[in-house]
Amino acid sequence: MTRQDLMLPDADIGTSRFMPRITLVHMMSTVAVKRILPGMMLLLLVLLGLFTVEAAAEHNFVADTGQQKFYDMSGQEIDDPVAGQPLSGQDAHYLGLQPAYQHNNNLTVTAQASGLLWMQADDGIARTWQQAVDYCACLTLADETDWRLPTRAELDSIVDYGRSYPAINPVFSCQASFYWSSASYAGDPIYAWGIFFNDGGDHWLDKKNKYYVRCVRTHL
Repeated sequence: MTRQDLMLPDADIGTSRFMPRITLVHMMSTVAVKRILPGMMLLLLVLLGLFTVEAAAEHNFVADTGQQKFYDMSGQEIDDPVAGQPLSGQDAHYLGLQPAYQHNNNLTVTAQASGLLWMQADDGIARTWQQAVDYCACLTLADETDWRLPTRAELDSIVDYGRSYPAINPVFSCQASFYWSSASYAGDPIYAWGIFFNDGGDHWLDKKNKYYVRCVRTHL
């Protein structure tokens, strides 16, 4: 069998009988890539835009934490540390959007920093996570019916870390306990995130456990 029979390249001239065919395939592939790539880039930009909008919608309402005190490494309260010195740059050094609430005298509270409308108080009944989801979905309060379980970020936005037992503005009535959020735990969907309103810490909790519910709605 000869080189010609195998259709192998002619090494002495650096050409191949396959060259025209390969060149045509390459040209076709290049054209296809040029046509497809802009569409893929556009799709990627749209997806990134949607993610950015969703992230902004999730976090643009976060108000100041309410923390106004300074602490040393042992947890003891101290005077305001001088800028640039050890222990400077604590939370209390930074003032964000100050939380403000309006009691609507109809068992609801408007969080003016977020525009969210909250139940002023829970109903005193502890529920499993699914019961909490269903309760909010069926709730009628202040002539509104579009109540829902808050997201983790929404629930965290009403925590006041300058207070404890409970860590929330006194415009709200609150149990010194856990409250459910709508967010399932990514590591295992049998858990969901809740916030412990004794101190404002968030934890993932077994959905079968029973904790309290503060429903929310987007206040238009």
